[in-house]
Amino acid sequence: MSTRIVVVGGGTAGARLAQRLPVTLLGEEPHAPYNRVLLADVLAGRYAPEVITLPGTREPVRLGVRAVRIDRAARTVECADGSLVAYDRLVLATGSNPVLPPLRGLRGAALPSGVHPFRTLDDCLELRALVRPGVRAVVVGGGLLGVSAARALASLGADVVLTQQGERLMERQLDEQASALLREHVEALGVEVHTECRVSGLRQRDGAVTAVELADGFVLDAQVVVLACGVRPRVALAREAGLEVATGIVVDDALRTSDPYVHAIGDCAEHAGRVYGLAGPALDQADALADVLLAETATTAHPPRGRSSRGGEGVPPARAERMPTTGAATGTAPAEAPPATAENAPATGYTGTRALTRLTLGGPKPFDLAAFGEVTVRPGDDVVQLTDATRSAYRKVVVRGDRLVGGVLLGDLAAVGALARAWEGDEALPDEAPLLHLLTHDGGSS
Repeated sequence: MSTRIVVVGGGTAGARLAQRLPVTLLGEEPHAPYNRVLLADVLAGRYAPEVITLPGTREPVRLGVRAVRIDRAARTVECADGSLVAYDRLVLATGSNPVLPPLRGLRGAALPSGVHPFRTLDDCLELRALVRPGVRAVVVGGGLLGVSAARALASLGADVVLTQQGERLMERQLDEQASALLREHVEALGVEVHTECRVSGLRQRDGAVTAVELADGFVLDAQVVVLACGVRPRVALAREAGLEVATGIVVDDALRTSDPYVHAIGDCAEHAGRVYGLAGPALDQADALADVLLAETATTAHPPRGRSSRGGEGVPPARAERMPTTGAATGTAPAEAPPATAENAPATGYTGTRALTRLTLGGPKPFDLAAFGEVTVRPGDDVVQLTDATRSAYRKVVVRGDRLVGGVLLGDLAAVGALARAWEGDEALPDEAPLLHLLTHDGGSS
């Protein structure tokens, strides 16, 4: 494959693409690409950092390299060390940044000592160095990340308080009953949970955090504060290069940005108006883009009769003449870059991902959770629920018309595979299968 493909970002999406294709991968972190989903297990001490390393890439990763500028006219990426990396195709897999809430005492780029987001392996290792039995820790944010962080800190012996501004934990994924069961489990691990609780500020002394202030005036002593308030697509590099950006970097079904020589995948990408921010869609996008680039490269290497292979449709070969350009120093696009048309569009592409959320919380009685689709019931929906309070087990599916549109399972997840397949397939449910069968271990397949 002679096309020079440069990937900016060594996270889940970038690493997956580099496993499929020979690319130059620029990873900003000093660590080899790793599975971010397992960071809470590293923090809890269940896994050593090297255990979560992702499978090797086709070519060595350039670690500790931060891209600072894209020159789309010259098709180069400038790095913080001053080096330039030329590309024929550029893939932005820049991921996302943690959201830092606007709190009193949290100003500027430098966080007070003891205050950490929970996004990278370095965040995880720094927290592990701080936490010991009896340390007072406050987690701000009761979503998936916050719940995972609170569980990990509690397993290390910290005195943990979990604060959630919303009405319930993991409110984006769970209904009221499932969230209540999750809260019971988290509290059984020794975590103090406060919902409908807004954090307004941090107190510090000599540059180190000492307390968390709540909007109602209550103060929580804290030696460690974890900010788990969500993430935001990392789009500054793309925006400064003049690419179309909404919430994320806007891409089409071929994962192309507004510049047909630049693609975006993973947490930074916005496809069909949606930013996923999950590992599953990031992997799907990387696989789809690998297929796109392989198909386009094959088309370029063996062009149809009467069509030039230099610079036109598909992926420009590594030694092709550059297209006429304008504004070479301003980052503007090549004036005659091939448009994304039906004629040159690849046969393969990305059409979206139906993402399922799974979480396993440790403790004396491990707690498994899976949620997918819509769990909020609309008028006219059919709902089936099974609850076993003694085993903290709960299952619920929502059927709209003849389609399974969502579900949540806590405890026994034996039925989740069949349910997920029925949901992902978006096919009509068989008339002869009672709704109750959707919650059996075989998903009603027998």
